[in-house]
Amino acid sequence: MPAEHGHGHGHVHPVNFDPTAAEPDHYDQAPTAGRAYRIGIGGPVGSGKTALTAALCRALGDEVNLAVVTNDIYTTEDADFLRKAGVLDPERIEAVQTGACPHTAIRDDITANLDAVERLEERFPGLDLVIIESGGDNLTAVFSRGLADSQVFVVDVAGGDKVPRKGGPGVTTADLLVINKIDIAHLVGADMDVMTSDAHRMRGELPVITQSLVDTPNAPAVADWVRSLLPVNAG
Repeated sequence: MPAEHGHGHGHVHPVNFDPTAAEPDHYDQAPTAGRAYRIGIGGPVGSGKTALTAALCRALGDEVNLAVVTNDIYTTEDADFLRKAGVLDPERIEAVQTGACPHTAIRDDITANLDAVERLEERFPGLDLVIIESGGDNLTAVFSRGLADSQVFVVDVAGGDKVPRKGGPGVTTADLLVINKIDIAHLVGADMDVMTSDAHRMRGELPVITQSLVDTPNAPAVADWVRSLLPVNAG
């Protein structure tokens, strides 16, 4: 007879996670009166967050008084990219080096980002909009409402058409989900019908935008969504 285990495992039950569940937000929603509206852009590494930020600067820079804060763990690479691209006055771009997981600086301890926003508001009084780009993170990454008034979460087709149905609060609770790089979907075997239908199923009434910054370099649909959030007299 085979030897018996010295202990029992009992019944193994699958663990079901709530796809909308996020870590508790330690900060209250920040009052918006008298300050710039703040939009956070998050998503996995390589999904196109910096490219989307650049596109929004190109689309909105002549309409609204805006500035950008970028987050990288150890470098200022994203801020350097935006400055070299010439999408904004370099003085309107602040870089935060998080030194830890990107979600730490956008949710757990938002001080460094708030300080960067404050420097921009002192440098450019009357800012209408500050875009805060997170470092690359996973599907659970969401901004504290003490930092961002609205959040955009960016995924791309290169991760596969399964990404939206994997859930995570980044996908399911962000104010806007952007599915990026749709021009290469056929090259990576991503089924856009599956990807978009799964995204809508996971998000309910929350909006989903699909885009290719190769085909539409100024991200017109996302820019229109941002415009809808700002006061009509912005700029």
